[in-house]
Amino acid sequence: MKLRIYLDTSIFSAYYDERAPDRRSQTEEFWARVTAFESSTSDLAREELAKTPDANRRRQLLSLLDGLALHRVTGDMRRLAKQYVEAGVFTSIMVNDAVHVAAAVVTRQDILLSWNFKHLVNRVRRAKVNEVNTSLGLPTIEIIAPPEI
Repeated sequence: MKLRIYLDTSIFSAYYDERAPDRRSQTEEFWARVTAFESSTSDLAREELAKTPDANRRRQLLSLLDGLALHRVTGDMRRLAKQYVEAGVFTSIMVNDAVHVAAAVVTRQDILLSWNFKHLVNRVRRAKVNEVNTSLGLPTIEIIAPPEI
């Protein structure tokens, strides 16, 4: 059985980020193995990538979506994201981060993969997310960076 992995927007943007060579290299290593996982993302990631100002870079980023399952952001996901905000897991300006987590949880992913250490990949945030999930009878989720997988 393959691990089910949800990719947030930072995973796509890191693939072409020349400002952080180590992160880019680790992202490329992950992409070389992406078929070993059941990988997915959401409409939100697509929408965020579509806002890339440079047309060539935007095309490159959007092409990374090929072959991935793309989940539609649902009302259930938005309601769960709102609950994360109300519980103080995320602030109101971090709603998109909350939606990414909610999308991963509602679609029953094993892992949310991200490079966003400030808002997602940290022990405290993961504990708070899983506390809310447990209180609602939802599954817990691992939130990790590519080097951990």
